[in-house]
Amino acid sequence: MRTQVFTDGSCSGNPGPGGWAWIIPDGNFAAGYSPDTTNQRMELIAVIEAVTTVQGPLEIISDSTYVVNCFRDSWWKGWLERNWKNSQRKPVANRDLWEPLIAEYQNRDLMFTWVKGHGGNEWNDYADRLAVEAGFLQADRSGEEPPAEIILP
Repeated sequence: MRTQVFTDGSCSGNPGPGGWAWIIPDGNFAAGYSPDTTNQRMELIAVIEAVTTVQGPLEIISDSTYVVNCFRDSWWKGWLERNWKNSQRKPVANRDLWEPLIAEYQNRDLMFTWVKGHGGNEWNDYADRLAVEAGFLQADRSGEEPPAEIILP
């Protein structure tokens, strides 16, 4: 059985203070922050935190084409073949985060699914609100069930 995990990242300014979150529908969740980051880094950290916390086969559901397309379109294979250069022969951005995520992907049963952000998907919207809250409050949060209240700016 594959566990669904919704992930999201947020950033106020880009760069600026940001937050990340993951949530299993009606289950565990975690959120965290960075005082100076980018949206792409927060999207990646949300996935890394989910993958390193939740065991077993996972379906990562994200509104980040940056994350989903890397695996759907196998960008990562080209990066490895070109010694961490992108298709324009420039260094891959956020390599420090991509390396451990790709290593997990190569050793785990992970599947990535894209969902439209702010499109009415209950759990994607929930992950978004948790990430925004973490970035706004600059505070970590986790639990075994979705929180009843989320503080937003």
